[in-house]
Amino acid sequence: MTNPGNWVVATSLEELSAKHKTVVKRQGKQILLWQVGDEIFACANRCPHEGYPLSEGKMSQDCVLTCNWHNWKFDLKSGETLMGGDTLRLFPVRIEGDRIEVDITDPPSDAVQAKALNGLAEAFDDHDYTRIARELFRYERADGDPLDALKAAFGLARDRLEYGTTHAHAGAADWLTLRRELENRSEADRLVPVMEIIGHLSWDSLMDHGNYPYPEGIAGRFDEAALEATIEDEDEKTAIAIARRALQDGDLSRLRASLERASLQHYQDFGHSPIFCDKSFELLESLGGSSADNLILPLVRSLCMGTREDLIPEFRDYAGALSSWDGNGADVPKPEDFRNTGVKACFEKIVNAGGRTDALYDVLMQAACEQMLHYDAGFRTRIDRPVQDNIDWLDFTHAITHLNAVRKIAERQPDLWANGLLQTGCYLGRNANYVDWDQPVGQWGVDNADALFDAIFERLLDHGEPVYIFPVHMLKLSIAVREEIRLRPDAPFVPALLAALNRFVNEPVKRKHARRVANQAQKFVEAQA
Repeated sequence: MTNPGNWVVATSLEELSAKHKTVVKRQGKQILLWQVGDEIFACANRCPHEGYPLSEGKMSQDCVLTCNWHNWKFDLKSGETLMGGDTLRLFPVRIEGDRIEVDITDPPSDAVQAKALNGLAEAFDDHDYTRIARELFRYERADGDPLDALKAAFGLARDRLEYGTTHAHAGAADWLTLRRELENRSEADRLVPVMEIIGHLSWDSLMDHGNYPYPEGIAGRFDEAALEATIEDEDEKTAIAIARRALQDGDLSRLRASLERASLQHYQDFGHSPIFCDKSFELLESLGGSSADNLILPLVRSLCMGTREDLIPEFRDYAGALSSWDGNGADVPKPEDFRNTGVKACFEKIVNAGGRTDALYDVLMQAACEQMLHYDAGFRTRIDRPVQDNIDWLDFTHAITHLNAVRKIAERQPDLWANGLLQTGCYLGRNANYVDWDQPVGQWGVDNADALFDAIFERLLDHGEPVYIFPVHMLKLSIAVREEIRLRPDAPFVPALLAALNRFVNEPVKRKHARRVANQAQKFVEAQA
């Protein structure tokens, strides 16, 4: 049976002919009727861009309606948006005697969802943050799950990221943790984390500005050792084929273990690899197996392409220290023993405590926190230093988030404690040159941890930062700190950990270094002459 529609009387033909346009409200809908010659059109009066009244717009003879606020243009004959983004809702019109009737039947939910996902894809391509938000609300209002829209966004991003996994993936796991805690908040608040994830994915995709499809093929069987060897050889094609086999077989546990080992094989990608690995699988647990290809294949790519910092002179003693680790050392240092200590000396102290990994973990976490708490922020404003001295807050936050990921991985695979804890020595030895131990830090002490976290998470819901990397690091660090404290509220490093976080979130971040970049560029070019 044909759907009869929901036809309502809008106005009379006589009245519209006299005015040429009119606005009526019917069943909560504000409808604009406009007569152009012998044709009558009905559309939503609110521009889909920012809601300004289209009744104040202008109509051309060929039935193109222009919103005068931002020049969006809509072809009322075809329904096409000629300039702008979102589509304008049109209503069917019929004439019954002198009555003009419009059909205000709402389309079925599945059609609205499909249209919203199409709109989300268009917004993703343009990094149109406000449209991303609108399409998510439309999708949810049509009974769609925002996490399904999020899954679609990971699919959009997958082949556009040249280096695979980014901070958008790692931050996504933590944004969803925050979202789960907003159950009693407004619909708008609960959608912010999803908006932030999709916006970040869109931004990273645009920054890579290309198409980087994954190689075809699937291995005959899953071999953990072979996967790790191909990642070591930077053989993405073979690594992807082996990972695909594990995904097809549903062998996520062994795949995760293999990728965790690969992520800690080197001090690599400035410690991002184990963080990205841990968070990718955490994200997969939130989104479900249908997202496995879109989350794990980028992770494999990032591991294949990650920089290997332990191969550069500053960290070249890492391999030797790892080979000397016998797991029997019982000489546990104190956190202050890592002050003003170079990378090689840090390695020696860590190896000498290799038989006491629990105690060593506490010491290294406290040492990393105290370094961050005493960071010499003057390096953010120096414009006369070489590139290797471009040290900022994130160099210190990574030591903590990396160690948090190491703990979780090593709890599953204890043989990786050596790799992870020695890599912490890379952070401590490098960052030692950028610390001012004499500066006062007492003002950063925290008496109420829950209040600090509440304030940070509230701020993150409306952070105001135009560049995603800063709020996502605040989020990742805060979640990692909270995890550590909830696990062991009486751990010796807790006061320093909270104080370091408190200082980080309350001191300004310098987002751009124009004069420093200019000076370094000048010196670089002159050195190449």
